[in-house]
Amino acid sequence: MPYVLILYYSRHGATADMATLIARGAEQAGDIEARLRTVPSVSPDHSASIPAVPDSGAVYCSEDDLRQCSALAMGSPTRFGNMAAAMKYFLDNTGALWASGALVNKPAALFTSSSSLHGGQESTLLSMSLPLLHHGMLICGLPYSEAALMRTQTGGTPYGASHMAGKDSDLPLSDDEKELCLALGKRLGHLALKLGS
Repeated sequence: MPYVLILYYSRHGATADMATLIARGAEQAGDIEARLRTVPSVSPDHSASIPAVPDSGAVYCSEDDLRQCSALAMGSPTRFGNMAAAMKYFLDNTGALWASGALVNKPAALFTSSSSLHGGQESTLLSMSLPLLHHGMLICGLPYSEAALMRTQTGGTPYGASHMAGKDSDLPLSDDEKELCLALGKRLGHLALKLGS
């Protein structure tokens, strides 16, 4: 069965919550599975000190998870208007996939969470698209036909789903943010099925 890979890094849980909703939306598209995967944190510790399997949540993404997906939804919290180092580190190690063209013509969507409303959500989404464009992926955003995009008072952009987590990173997703996550997943799932046939 084809699958949408929902690849994310989450520090306080909001990006993980968004990933779950995007996965639910993708599976609403029809005969397609959603696979949740994460990436390990980066730190001054040597990578060998990180456990092979996380203690909780999604398992770590493998190169094969990425190579064999029909579509990709990628999410990261905003770090100074850019993706978190953990996601960037993971992407920096996908050169073999790039060389083989494994991701060419596959649809991709993006999502992020920031502490403040103007905390760099759009620049994060745009910067996350750059390595995917180098991989030859087709970037899927959120069209303004999604009513929540005009209603939202917190997160939500045409570049992808977003969330405003608040200064303590503890605000739950708003109803509009949830609706946009579901819509993004569903749109990505539909595109994966259409492009895969």
